[in-house]
Amino acid sequence: MKAFSAIIGRELALALRGGGDVLTLVLFFIITGAIVPFAVGPDKALLATIAPGIIWIAAFLAMLLGLDRLFRPDHEDGTLILLRHAELPLSAIIAAKVIAHWLLTALPLILASPILAVLLAMDFSAFWRMVLSLLLGTPALAAFGAIGAAVTVAIRRGGLIAPILIAPLSVPVLIFGTGAISATQSSAALLFLAALSLMAVALAPFAAALAISSAED
Repeated sequence: MKAFSAIIGRELALALRGGGDVLTLVLFFIITGAIVPFAVGPDKALLATIAPGIIWIAAFLAMLLGLDRLFRPDHEDGTLILLRHAELPLSAIIAAKVIAHWLLTALPLILASPILAVLLAMDFSAFWRMVLSLLLGTPALAAFGAIGAAVTVAIRRGGLIAPILIAPLSVPVLIFGTGAISATQSSAALLFLAALSLMAVALAPFAAALAISSAED
């Protein structure tokens, strides 16, 4: 566990050393939602109806921005080769990276979500369902992102290809995430979100480790 925690700490330290990446994600998330009222008009009923979909699309797009730094810097400087021969299994190292990726991308978006809730005229109960759906669903997006980043790590301009690979996997998360904010189907959708995240987080490290091993070989 000490080595596992050290990997998470390393990822957090490297990301925060850059300074602006997390702020960029949050600003992109807020701006994506903020421009919707200008596009559809100030009708509060309409905004409240489309708010769940807008928030989940904004979260999905914002999390894509951080994918390229998940494995590519380690691949370019040779660290990834060293990590493959570490005492800690590569799948465990990738799991630590996925946790760090979630902390650096999804958690700031969840903390910033009240701003979008106000801009999109969400009521109090819908806001809390939104926060819970993001907490349960974004781990699956982070896990799918790790698979896409691993598959494209050795490909030139792979950062442009990874979102194309991830999008089909993420569609169920977006569907159930949007449904979870609706009062009529929130319970079932939240259960599906939790199941998707558990399955994705459990399987993604092994799939990503296999992809990285194949790419490095």
